[in-house]
Amino acid sequence: MAGVLADITVGLHILALLYIGLGGFLAWRWPRSIFVHVFFAIWGVAVNVFPIPCPLTALEDYFRGLQGLSPLPGGFNAYYIYDTVFPRSMLPVVAAVALALVVFSYAGAYLRWKHREHPSPHAMPQA
Repeated sequence: MAGVLADITVGLHILALLYIGLGGFLAWRWPRSIFVHVFFAIWGVAVNVFPIPCPLTALEDYFRGLQGLSPLPGGFNAYYIYDTVFPRSMLPVVAAVALALVVFSYAGAYLRWKHREHPSPHAMPQA
């Protein structure tokens, strides 16, 4: 059972990473979702810049421990992503692209929010 729970945790972690990179685009359709995304984006940056443990990595390590396995060597990103999804040497490029996607999604969300339909104060009331 611990193996299944560890696998589910990996899946949730991947979804969280995708949401950190792409979740701002959801605010184009649901503007209030930007607040949730800002929290996730700040958290994602914080756990990669500061020595803050990621709760999903800690949870997976817990389930791995129940199976008699050691914690993820180097953490989630180092174990599953670096040199698997993209070469470690490309990390600065990937980080720049991710940041650009977040900024673009926020700019689009802002523009869509700014240009949403407002009733004109000079519009004639309908009878």
